Amino acid sequence: MEPVSLASLTIGPQSWRERSKHSIRRAEELIRQSDARRSRSASPFRSRSCTVGRLSHANTPVPLELNEAEKRSRKHSDNGNSTQLIHKVRPMTTGTTCFTLASAPLVAPFPPPCLREQCADASVRAAGEYMREVRGVEGQLRRQACRVGQESVKLERERGYLERMLRSLRKELLVNQRSLEERTSRPPTTEKGRDGADRLLDREKKELSELKAQLEGTLRDTLTQLQALSQSNKLLLECASERSCVLDLLPHSAINSAGGRCTPSQVTMKPDPTGPYTPECKQAMESSNSALTQSQLLREQIRCLIGEAIARQKSAHQLVNEGLVKKIAETVSLKQNLSLSSASARQAIYRKQRQLNCIQHSHDRALGPVSRADLLSRERLDRPLVQVYHRHPGTQLPEAMHLIQGGAVVQRCLLSSGGELAQLCGTRLKLMEDMRGKGAAAQVDSSVVRLRRRLLDRRMMPSFFLQGTSA
Repeated sequence: MEPVSLASLTIGPQSWRERSKHSIRRAEELIRQSDARRSRSASPFRSRSCTVGRLSHANTPVPLELNEAEKRSRKHSDNGNSTQLIHKVRPMTTGTTCFTLASAPLVAPFPPPCLREQCADASVRAAGEYMREVRGVEGQLRRQACRVGQESVKLERERGYLERMLRSLRKELLVNQRSLEERTSRPPTTEKGRDGADRLLDREKKELSELKAQLEGTLRDTLTQLQALSQSNKLLLECASERSCVLDLLPHSAINSAGGRCTPSQVTMKPDPTGPYTPECKQAMESSNSALTQSQLLREQIRCLIGEAIARQKSAHQLVNEGLVKKIAETVSLKQNLSLSSASARQAIYRKQRQLNCIQHSHDRALGPVSRADLLSRERLDRPLVQVYHRHPGTQLPEAMHLIQGGAVVQRCLLSSGGELAQLCGTRLKLMEDMRGKGAAAQVDSSVVRLRRRLLDRRMMPSFFLQGTSA
């Protein structure tokens, strides 16, 4: 029997060896996979606390990739080199693989030991970030409400100016009515017709009525706008109160736990029904912005309207006063002329009366004495000289005819002079009556002017309303 060398022979069966080699390769593959996962999952757990953003990156499964050395080791193992020892890399620590918190497939077979702390920190940070954003939204809502409140105060001040201007216009209308009533007390015989002053008063009344209607319409718009601002302010405060119900645990210094400050620029202004900035908040902000714009335009309109009303009221008032003063001057001038004419008529009456007396005296002398017994011898038509003259035929004297004609002429002069005197007296009476009427009319117009100046609204308006009325 030949001796057999056992060094070159294998005693165990081939299947037995293959099963062992397969187990070895499976173990090496698992070791490599474990080392690869450990190297990829070691960095996220260097710090015990991680942010939500870092945890979200762990939701993506880490692909298992082998380096070149592992690939070569696996290739040599697959070629059947069972005698070659493969270097096995073992994990340094256990339980440090990454464990995702999302619904993605698990990257590690078990969660880390700090899972509860990580979940709690993530929840605290998510809630804190939401609260800080809500505080920013609440701050914007309250600042907007403050602006709306300030605009309401400004518009309320303009409303006060409007009401003061309306009171002034109503008082001016009453003064205009009293002026018209006062002018009706003028003498109806001489001042019964309507003049330019009456037309000026009617024009002033029409102007004041138009201004009053415009200001009343603007006042109604102002009250409506004040109600809109009040509702907008109430809606903003309700939204701010609703937003602030989650801010009880947030520090009042508006500084977050990481040391940063929440500014309005950090607040997401995109409306989200479940976010810090809800559509209700957006609607409240938009409605308040619209109300603020309308209120500012209305305030500018009120200022322009009040300035224009002051200018038109002042112009109409001055125009009526100047018209009345001119009418008084014209009346006084006519009264003076009437006085001069009356004096001249009186002098003419005196002269005519003296003339009439002279004519009456001449008429009486032309008629002769009343009784025949009172005739003198030289006045008789049958005196001796005339009788002697009539002894010759054709010797008639025209004395009787001349006396008759002279008496008739004197009678006509007496009648005409009496008529002229009567006309002069009637004219003077009319002049006196007209003069008294002019005097009474001047007194009435003067009292109207004093009334208008006394009842003038002297309450001061702000200077910016009077800038355009000083010219």
